Amino acid sequence: MMGGWRAWAGFTAMTAGMFLAILDIQVVASSLIDIQLDLKIPGSRLSYLQTTYLIAEVIAIALTGWLTRVMSTRWLFAAAMTGFVAASICCAASTSYPMLFAFRFVQGFFGGAVIPIIFSAAFLMFPPARQPLATVIGGGFAMLAPTVGPYIGGWISEHLSWHWLFLINVAPGLLVAVIAAVFVRYDKPDWKHAARLDVVALGLIVFFLTSLELVLKEAPHRGLRDALTLGLGAACLMSGVGVVARCLRTTEPLVDFTVFRDRTFAIGAWFSFMLGMALFGAMYLLPLFLGYVRELGPLDIGTVMIVTGFAQLLTAPFATIAEQRLPVRSLTAFGYALLAIGILWNAFATHAWEYNELFGPQILRGVAFMLCLLPVTRLALGQLPAARMANASGLFNLIRNLGGAVGLALIDTVIEVRSPHHVERIATQLQAGSRNMAAFVGLPLERFTGAPLNVDDATKEILRPLIERAAAVASFNDAWMLLGILVAASLLALPLTKQPNAAA
Repeated sequence: MMGGWRAWAGFTAMTAGMFLAILDIQVVASSLIDIQLDLKIPGSRLSYLQTTYLIAEVIAIALTGWLTRVMSTRWLFAAAMTGFVAASICCAASTSYPMLFAFRFVQGFFGGAVIPIIFSAAFLMFPPARQPLATVIGGGFAMLAPTVGPYIGGWISEHLSWHWLFLINVAPGLLVAVIAAVFVRYDKPDWKHAARLDVVALGLIVFFLTSLELVLKEAPHRGLRDALTLGLGAACLMSGVGVVARCLRTTEPLVDFTVFRDRTFAIGAWFSFMLGMALFGAMYLLPLFLGYVRELGPLDIGTVMIVTGFAQLLTAPFATIAEQRLPVRSLTAFGYALLAIGILWNAFATHAWEYNELFGPQILRGVAFMLCLLPVTRLALGQLPAARMANASGLFNLIRNLGGAVGLALIDTVIEVRSPHHVERIATQLQAGSRNMAAFVGLPLERFTGAPLNVDDATKEILRPLIERAAAVASFNDAWMLLGILVAASLLALPLTKQPNAAA
C-alpha cells in the first residue's frame, strides 16, 4: 500500500483518464442529432452509438482482472489510454455510420479497461483512513463525467464540429498515460498469465452481450414470437449460462463469479446495476426530450443538463462525511429513494418544460447520484480481501455499465412501442373535445368544451405535428416512469444486506 504524494499523483492521473473514458459515453449526447444529420443515421439506430460503447466497455471490464495480473496496473492503464486515444482519432475521421459504429466499439473497449482500475486502486494504493477520500474523488469524477459531457459536447458541436468531440481526448489522454506509468507502481506484471486466457469464455461473453443487446433492440419491431427474436433469446440464455458454468469450473476463470457468494457484494452489485440504468438512462432521455420536443441546439441542451453536475459537485463533500458517519444501509436507502423521486418527477413533463421546470428533478438526481455511489461501493468492495479486489471491482463496474446498456434498450423499446398508442389516444380524446388533452398538446381551449368535434382533413394535417410532439412527450414520460419504478423497487433488496462493520 502506498499513500504518499506519488500515489496521489498517479491516482489523480488515472482518475483523469477514467473521466475521459466515461465522458465519451455521454459527450455525444447533446450532439446526437447533429451526428445523425451529418452521417445520415436512421433514427432507430442512433442509440447504438451509445450502447456499442457500453457493451465494449463491459467486455473490457470482464478482462480487466486478467489483464491487470498480466500487465500490472500501470502498464495496463498506459496501454489502454494509448489505445483509447488512437480510437478517438479514428472516430473523428469517420465518414459513415458503420465506420463510427466500429470505432466507437474499439474506443469503448479501451475505455472500459481503464474504469475498474480506479476503484480497486482506491483501496489498494491508500491506507484505510485515506480510502474514503480516494473513493469520493474517483466516484465524483465517474458521476460528473456523464453530466458535464452533454454541455462540453454541445459547446464543441456548436463552435467547432462533432469531430472534435473525440479529438479533445488526444492530448490529455497521452499526458495521463505518461504520468500513471511513472507514478503508479504498487504491483508488477506477471506475464506467465498471458497464455492462460480462456478464449472460450471470452467468446461466450461477447456472444452473450451481443445477443442480449440485439434481443432488447429487435424484439419490439419483430414481436416476442418472431423466429429471429426467439433464436436470439435462446442464444443469449445459453451463452450466459455457458460462461457462468465454464468460469465456475476452471481454476483460473476469466471472471471469478464466486465473489457473488458474498451476499453483500451481490446486493451491492445489484444496486450498481440499477444506478447504471438510472444514470445512463436519464442522461439519454433528457437530451432526446430537449432536442426532439423543445428543438434546442446542442449548447442549449448542455446548459440545461449542467445543473445535475453542479448538484453533484456541491454534494460530494457532504456525501463523503455522510458515508463515514451514517449507516451504509440507511444512506443507501435515502440515496435511492431520492433518485427514484428525481426520476419520477420527470414523468409528469409537458411539451413546455425547459430549464426552470427541469431544475428541481435534476437537483434531486445530482444529489442522489453521489449519495448512492459511495455507500454502494463501500458495501460491495469495502470488506473484500486485496487478492479479490481487482476482479470484484471489475465485476462491480461491469454490472453498472450493463445496467446502462439494458436501460438504454428498455427506453428505446418503451418510446417505440408507446408512441403509436399515444398518437391514437391523443387524437381520439381531442376529437371528443377533451380540454385536459388540448392543454397537454398546447392547443387553445376555447373550442374544447367536452362535446365531440367535427375535424376536417385540413385541420387534421395542421394538428398532426402537434399530436406527434405530444405523443413523444407522453412516451418519454412512460420511460421516466418505468425507470423510476425500477429504481424504487430495487430498495426491496436492501434488508437482505449485512451492515458492514466500522473497522472494514
